[in-house]
Amino acid sequence: MKRTSFARWPCSVARTMDLLGDWWTPLVLREAFYGVRRFDEFQQELGIARNTLSDRLKRLVEEGLLEKRPYHTEPTWYEYVLTEKGRDFWDVLLVMSRWGDRWLADADGPPVILNHTACGHDTQLKVVCEHCDQPMPIEESRLRMGPGYPERLRERPDIQARFARQETK
Repeated sequence: MKRTSFARWPCSVARTMDLLGDWWTPLVLREAFYGVRRFDEFQQELGIARNTLSDRLKRLVEEGLLEKRPYHTEPTWYEYVLTEKGRDFWDVLLVMSRWGDRWLADADGPPVILNHTACGHDTQLKVVCEHCDQPMPIEESRLRMGPGYPERLRERPDIQARFARQETK
């Protein structure tokens, strides 16, 4: 069965989900943030089937989140290193972790604590406006069409209604 692609949708959430594809991809990236670089280490840490891991690593390399570097010759073995694009995914994992800590952690508390090494404090992620540094609750936020929203869709009544609904809340 062919998978639906969201790669060309005018929505960064849909495009990101198209890139991720399944639950293994963010977990592979999580392991890369823990410092895992080699195929066998990823396989051991995740308990993922080798063919599935191979597919996910290949996709992450093709999409530019990981770089494949040889570390052994004859035979050639590779390690997978986060690129700038891959390191930028850190924020996505932190947001997911923060939500999971709030809504899915058991009575013992969050399973992993985030420590900000620059100040030495344990912390939680806080999403704030980049201009005023204030939190952005849903009641004080809205989505608007950006410059990359397809011109052919801008005037459609259903699209206009979608964005207008937010303004009445």
